[in-house]
Amino acid sequence: MMKKSSSILLLLFIFMTSMISGCNKMSIEQYQSRSPHFVLEEYFLGQTRAWGIFQNRSGEVERQFTVDILGKMVDGNLVLEEDFIYADGTLDRRVWTITKIDEHNYEGRASDVIGHATGKAYGNALSWAYTLDLPYKDATVKVQFDDWMFLQEDGVLINRAKMTKFGVFLGEVTLVFQRP
Repeated sequence: MMKKSSSILLLLFIFMTSMISGCNKMSIEQYQSRSPHFVLEEYFLGQTRAWGIFQNRSGEVERQFTVDILGKMVDGNLVLEEDFIYADGTLDRRVWTITKIDEHNYEGRASDVIGHATGKAYGNALSWAYTLDLPYKDATVKVQFDDWMFLQEDGVLINRAKMTKFGVFLGEVTLVFQRP
């Protein structure tokens, strides 16, 4: 009986967490009239640099990093080569291939993304959602990212990404991008 009540409590917790997180979901369309206008495939052409942090669910900064990005158009797709340098000396690389579907919609693929990422852009904002197969200890764990980018004056791009697993908040990644 104890096992059954624990399972019911766990299911109730997951349900309530998903209900709460679903209630405060932003709408990308609300940014339609904001400027400067963000066009993903224009912003990331050429060289871009980003500085970022990962904060755990308590807000403690666990990792700091920089990312050097080279963007180029290949067969009508934006290819982003991202080279990560972490404060502890660890290096990582991700290569995105991003396809513009229509005026507002994007689809992206990378080797550690499960399936594909979906993105929507309106005004100065881009919403980007995907599941990442993230290295953790000696294995990997599948986590969901809810990514929001906001273009500011002077070409500064601010990115906040919430990371969850089974709807439970794990932490947040914050990045600031700047073009040379």
